[in-house]
Parts: sequence; C-alpha cells; structure tokens
Amino acid sequence: MKKALYVFCIGAIMWSCGPSANTNTASKKAEVSIPSNPSMFANTITEAELREELMIYASDEMEGRETGKPGQKKAVEFLKNHYVTMGIPSPISKDDYFQEVPLSINKTPKVDLSINGKAFNYFDDFIALTAGSTEMLEADNVVYVGYGIESDNHSDYTGIDVKGKIVLMTSGEPTNADGSYKVTGTKEGSKWSNGRQELSAKRDAAKEKGAKAVIMVAPKLFTPYSNYFKSQAEKGGGGRLSLKGDDNVMHLFLTSENLGKAIVSDMSTNHKPSNVATKLKMNYTSQAEEVGSENVVAFIKGSEKPNEYIVISAHLDHEGIKDGKVYNGADDDGSGTIAVVEIAEAFKAAVDKGQGPKRSILFLHVTGEEKGLLGSRHYTDNDPIIPLENTVANLNIDMIGRIDPKREGDRNYIYLIGSDKLSTELHNLSEEVNKKYMNIELDYTFNDENDPNRFYYRSDHYNFAKNNVPIIFYFNGTHDDYHQPSDTPDKINYDLLENRTRLVFYTAWELANRDARITVDKAVDSGN
Repeated sequence: MKKALYVFCIGAIMWSCGPSANTNTASKKAEVSIPSNPSMFANTITEAELREELMIYASDEMEGRETGKPGQKKAVEFLKNHYVTMGIPSPISKDDYFQEVPLSINKTPKVDLSINGKAFNYFDDFIALTAGSTEMLEADNVVYVGYGIESDNHSDYTGIDVKGKIVLMTSGEPTNADGSYKVTGTKEGSKWSNGRQELSAKRDAAKEKGAKAVIMVAPKLFTPYSNYFKSQAEKGGGGRLSLKGDDNVMHLFLTSENLGKAIVSDMSTNHKPSNVATKLKMNYTSQAEEVGSENVVAFIKGSEKPNEYIVISAHLDHEGIKDGKVYNGADDDGSGTIAVVEIAEAFKAAVDKGQGPKRSILFLHVTGEEKGLLGSRHYTDNDPIIPLENTVANLNIDMIGRIDPKREGDRNYIYLIGSDKLSTELHNLSEEVNKKYMNIELDYTFNDENDPNRFYYRSDHYNFAKNNVPIIFYFNGTHDDYHQPSDTPDKINYDLLENRTRLVFYTAWELANRDARITVDKAVDSGN
C-alpha cells in the first residue's frame, strides 16, 4: 500500500463510519442470478495454499520486489508461471502476460534559478517534484494564487488568468472566524491541506487552468522531501519514478519559505491572488533515465457476456532492500497478490467443471504502487487492455493478512472502502454476498469522507474510480510492521487471509454472474 507523506516515501502511499457507509439501507436491492453454488470453488482457496505461495513470494529471495529492480522481475516471472501452470491465458497474446509500463527515474536535475537577480540553490531552497523537460523558463510576471485552491466553496482563481504563466502558491487552506475550514465547513481539513494529496490537488487545479509551472511554498513538506532527495543523490541513487512521457507531468517545484518571500514578501499573511512583477530565470536540464517495469495480466473469458469484465487487482511491488535489509512486504501486498492468484485458481476450477462465469474476469497485478500508483495509472489512463467502458467493477486487494491493533480480540473483520462511492448496487451486493456466505464484519471506518488517512486515494482502485468504474477496496488496516523489514510471511494470519480471499471471490462471482450489469448512480470524486 502506498505510504502517506510527511516523511517522504514516493507513491508512498486508506474513515469513523460516516453517512456514506449507510447506503445498505437503500431500497434498491442487488439483483443476483448465479449458475451454481460457488462454495465448491471457493473452498479451493485454503490456508495451506495461501501460506505455501506467500512464503515464497515474500521471501528474501524476492529481494523486496522494488519496481524496476531484479526482485520485481523475479516476482512477475513467479506470477506468470503460476498462470501458465493453471492454464489461464493472457488477454494480450499467447505467452505474453506482461503489460510493459514505461518509467523514468528522475535523478537530480541541473537547475539554475534566480529571482530578481538573486540565485537560489537546489536542495537548500527548492526541489523539482516532476521530471519536466529540458528548457529555459523566463518570466517578468508571476501569478500569486494564494492557497491555490479551486473548489465549490472557495476559489483562488477568480478573476485571475494563469494560462501559460508561472504560478506561486502557499500550503494550507483558509479558515473561517470560528476556526472551521472554508472548504469543508467543519473543523476537519480537506485534500487541499493533506500532505501529498495537497500537492497533487493544487498541481492539477493549476494545470487545468493552463499554468506552465507551479511553485509551491510548503515548509513542512519541503524539508522531508528535500532531505530524502538529497540523501538519495549522495548515495548515487535516483530520485522519483514517474511514467515516461506522462501527459500529466507539469513543472512542480516545492520550495522553502525563503524563496517564496523573494516573490511575495508578506505571503505568510497575504493570501490575496495577484499578478506580481518578478524577474524569474531558470535553466532546467532533466537527468531522467529510463526504467522498465511490468504489470502482469491474465483472464478468464465469460461464457455469456465476454465483453464485460470484472477486474480483480493487487500490487505486486514493495520497498526493496534498504541498508542491507529486505523489506519482504508479506502483508503489503504479498497477501493481496497471492489472494488474486488463488481467486483465479478458483474461477479456473469452475471453468473446468463447465460452470465458468458469465462475464469475463481480468486478474491484474500492477507494478509501481509504492512509487505513486504508477502501474494502475498506466493501465487506466494510457493503455487499458480492456476498455474502461467494458469494465463493470474493480475489486482491489491491498493488505488483507493481518489485524489492525485496534481490532485485537475482534479479528473477524475487513475494512471496506469505496463500495458506495459510485454504485449503490455494488455496495448492496457486497453486503448481501457477505451475509450469504461469510459473515465477516464489514468495517467502514475508513470510508468516511473526512478520514484524515485518505486511504480511498492511496491504492490502485483509485485510478479506476476516477474513471467512473465502481470499486471496492479490501484492507486490514496498518500495523507496526507496515513498510518495515519486519512485514514477514510468518506474521500473516492465514485463517483470516483465507476468509477474506473467499469473500472477494464470492463478490466477484456474483458480479460476474448476475443478469444485469451494476449501474453507476453517483458522481466521480476527483479528490486526488
């Protein structure tokens, strides 16, 4: 799972039960029509097999499965070999189970930056968060947009033209006299002041308005980001991975307060948008290098509705090796990866009995989740193997093998996130399937719109949801071993992993075999 930021970890990377979790009371019931009792196939998903496979997948031999590194190559071969052995084909072509994901690693660029004749230093005063292109930026005018927010309740772009301009903004979001936030109307902040999500939200708002580059003054974020980049450069390593040729890339610079005040001296108290006469010069030379990585895909063709697909996903990557220690990622996301493999095996058993699903099932193992949801974004935004309009739903599994310390003693649970965000039918179907087959407590704690963890935006399902594909995200919560070398396969609760994996299988089974495709009846939340 992608770890949240204040201490920088790229990509890196899920709410109390709010009103959105109560859609199971809606009058519209999920319509289910299945060809047979699926229990005989669900029962092929066992503790023993899950343990056997995860002990290999999350072993030291896999070297932590870091994107683009040898361990990740071992992981994709492991997955491909399983699908070949099971006789489950690829949707790409015979024997080709790999969707190439073109990446680049953005090493420290060469940047000369001056403002009104004063030079500023890379790492000390600013860093680049996007690769950009080699070019010169010059401006006699910078547009200051205050907080850089564009929302229904507050806009910093009213009456300001930023097209083709360099935009300056500050971190945070405005409050009312009573201390409540203007955007939410509550004491809880929004995406506009939530760490990494703030960066992407404000960047995207400026890009939509046509800005050429963004300078964001965010002292609390700048220090950990800059320190991380600097330490990587000193070790001879790279910087941030990004999708090569990504159309979403725009120059985004994170800076110290010192640099920001060289443009707007009173910006700590002045948040009024304005055009600022400033002589800015920048020579930017990219130092990006290409990195190869792969998603792994396999599929089972539907018997009656082969052009409608259920996508079952998990991310195959983890943190790699740091300071000589292997980050095994048994829970994150070895548990989800092996769950997808076992679900595929269960569906294949149904096919072999002549009871395969009516709709097709795509098994999608994505790379680069820990680096910023890169593999899933490439799949949805650049190269959807299955057209998104043909994708009925995405069931995403990211960490389902452990117990949240807050749930000790009450372990028969799973956190569900996003089931009601786009489709009431999907939420109701999920509830009914669980009641019918598993009776696991479906905990919607992290489904609350105001959850400070923002888990809904932090795993691969989000790239489907933002494209109007209904999703369910299955998650056990974080624990002390999250993103640590101690996340090892001996700590997995294999009985829970079995039950949770079966729940996903049953849900996929019902989605694949019901007569009518589930409908989307809610608006997309482009909160990232």
